[in-house]
This record gives sequence, C-alpha cells and structure tokens, in this order.
Amino acid sequence: MTATVTSALPNSLTAGKLPRGTAWIVLASSWLLIGIVFWLVNLADGSNEFNLVGTVFFGTVLFDIAIYVLSWLVEGSRRAKDRLVTALIATTFVVAVLPLVSLIDTVVINGLPGILKPSFFTESMRNVLGPGGGALHAVIGTLEITMAATIISVPIGLLTSIYLVEYGTGALARTITFMVDVMTGIPSIVAGLFAYALFVLVTGDPGYRSGFGGSVALSVIMIPVVVRSSEEILKLVPNELREASFALGVPKWLTILKVVLPTAIAGITTGVTLAIARVIGETAPLLLITGFTSSVNYNLFGDQMMTLPMFIYTQYANQGPAAADFLNRAWASALTLILIVMVLNLIARLVAKYFSPKSGR
Repeated sequence: MTATVTSALPNSLTAGKLPRGTAWIVLASSWLLIGIVFWLVNLADGSNEFNLVGTVFFGTVLFDIAIYVLSWLVEGSRRAKDRLVTALIATTFVVAVLPLVSLIDTVVINGLPGILKPSFFTESMRNVLGPGGGALHAVIGTLEITMAATIISVPIGLLTSIYLVEYGTGALARTITFMVDVMTGIPSIVAGLFAYALFVLVTGDPGYRSGFGGSVALSVIMIPVVVRSSEEILKLVPNELREASFALGVPKWLTILKVVLPTAIAGITTGVTLAIARVIGETAPLLLITGFTSSVNYNLFGDQMMTLPMFIYTQYANQGPAAADFLNRAWASALTLILIVMVLNLIARLVAKYFSPKSGR
C-alpha cells in the first residue's frame, strides 16, 4: 500500500498579494487615526472645532506611506512602487478637491442655522436693524436678474456659435472669434461700467439704477461663455449626420434645427448652466448698476434691486451693533446661493438626460 503524500503548494495567482479592498481599509484607517490625533489636540487646547481638511490631507499622506510599506512587505518592491504611484495620483485628486470640501464645510456649518429659520425666506430687511429679517428681496432679485440675463445671452450666444460653426469661414468669422476671446477676459466691473454708461446715455439720468441694467451687465459676461461652450459642442456633432440630412434634400437651416441642435442639446444645456453659475455670484457690476435696497422690488425695470451677492456684501460690510446677526444672514445667503447653483446643475442634467437623442437598441 502506497501512501500518497500531498504537499501544500502555494497558489501563484494569490500568493504575495494584498487582499481585495486593502487600500480602502488602509485609507479609512489613516483618516481615522489622524482624526483621533486632531481630536486629542483639540481637547488639549480646549477647542471644539474639528479640522476636517487637515484630517483628510494628512490622513491621505499617511495612507501613501502605509500602503507603500505594506505592499513592499507583502508584494515586493515592484508592486509597491506601482501602488505608491497610484496612491500619489489619488492624493493629487484629494488635494484638488480639498478647497471645495473646506468651502462647503464652512458655509454649511455657518449658514445652516440661519437658513433653517422660516423668516429667512419670507421676510425682507425692511425696517430691520438687528435680529430677524430675511433675504426674500435678495432671492427674488437674484432670480429675476439672472433669468433676464439668460434670456438675453442664450439666443445671442447660441446663434453666434451656430454661425461660427455652420456658416462662418471668412474674415467676419475670424473677427467674431477674436472679439469673443477679448470679451472672455473682460473684468466683471468693466461690464458693470458699460451697462451703467449705456443706460445713462439712453435715459439721461446719472443716478439710473434698475435690475434690468444688472441683467445687461451680466449678459456681457455670459455671452462669450455661451458662445465658446456651444461652439465646441456643435463641432463635436459628426458631419455624417449633416450629410445624411442633406442627402435627403433637407435644407441647411432645417438640418441645424432638427439634427444638429437636438444632438448637441446636452452639451449646450451644460454650457448655459456653467454661464449662469459664472454670473449668479457677481457683485461688482451689480454694485454699479442695480444698487441695493432693503425692500422687495418685483419691477425689473424700475428702482434699485437687491441680489444675494449684494446682500452678502452689505451684511458683512455694514454690521450693526449685533454683529452676529449680520454675519449669520451673510452665511445663510452664501449657502442659499450655493443651493441655487446646485439646483440649476440638477435641472441641466435632467434636461440633458431627457432631451438628448437616445441611442438605438
């Protein structure tokens, strides 16, 4: 009887490899360890603030070191170098995102208590010198001025981009492209000065202030953004689609309307949303042309109108005896502005999803 001896042979496919998910476990452990260190330091200093940005940054750096050492011990130097480079790339992403994380964290912490007050969205600052009041007048002004600026800018910008892509080939197209590039670099306060000078010349009133003037100033900033983004998206539409439409005898204008624009609608909507987000937080041009008021003004074409950026500026710059109330309203307005931009981006994504051409099955 022959005894068979079975020796345990190592599996070459699994030997010398870290288990799946090790990197995520090491990253979470690094963040937790650095978070505990910061928490102990805060206890020693008597501070109640938790440094989220520092925890994420130093925790990620600790992860780079830990994953390299762990991989070197288990997998060897070659695999460890590969993991180190991958971790460093991830670290650069974390470093790039940290300012946004810090901004959102700061604004939410300081602005959430004020935005949760029902009076913030139902009252204005009329006859309010201390606690209470709200940003109703600023929210209405922001929505009206931005909507009017969008109505002015989108048709002009979209038609300009259609001309540049579909028709423009000569000196006029090159001149328009050059002027759009120049407009892209114009400081926002210059746009406000342009709108102010325009309406002073038209009305003859050196003290002219209105929300529509602010819309014109914002449209000067929006138009080049819409032109550039729409132009690049229209260039991505395959020429085969245009040629197929022409082969069926469809005129060019109808091809653009029925083929080119529906194909590019997702990118165009995204570009318009970026343009709106670009101007919705502008303060300098509105300071010159719209002024500011503490009352609700629904008339876009008459009298001064308040916007959220202007409201933030006035609340921070003109603090009354109870400075905390003014700062709370400023932070709450900043959070409201961010939420409006987030809603606009969500609407743009929904429009792009439901109105873009569906791929065939």
